Amino acid sequence: MRIFPLAVALFILVPILEIYLIIKVGSHYGAAVTILLIIATAVLGAFLLRMQGFSTLQRFQNQVQQGELPATTMLEGMMLFFAGALLLTPGFFTDAIGFLLLVSPIRRAIALWILERSGWIVQMRGAHFHQHSYKQHDKPNIIEGDFERHDDEKK
Repeated sequence: MRIFPLAVALFILVPILEIYLIIKVGSHYGAAVTILLIIATAVLGAFLLRMQGFSTLQRFQNQVQQGELPATTMLEGMMLFFAGALLLTPGFFTDAIGFLLLVSPIRRAIALWILERSGWIVQMRGAHFHQHSYKQHDKPNIIEGDFERHDDEKK
């Protein structure tokens, strides 16, 4: 899949779709209501984004403290950043995508799909990681012994 043609298409099609939707909503409800809706979705999105961001950060910290690999959580954090950018962009289509990314089960499913397509989950399972954890759940190999350090004294 070529990224550049897709990006060009999105940079052309998304603004055209946004303008179309704003004109349609504006012609149906009026300019003032349309502008208020755009502002309201940005404010609501920022509030929800803040809550989701703190929740994701807390989950990330807990996973790191427990010795788990927080790959999914890190990817979810990047998606939250992207959702914030979409929610601050004026328009109804970008707001809809941004709000979808704020729904935790949807965001997690997308993150898992991306990790599976990139091969990360297969690599982690193949390396005896449990789900997304690098913490060994088997009994660790413990070697007991004494250690003394003898420095050579050269005078």
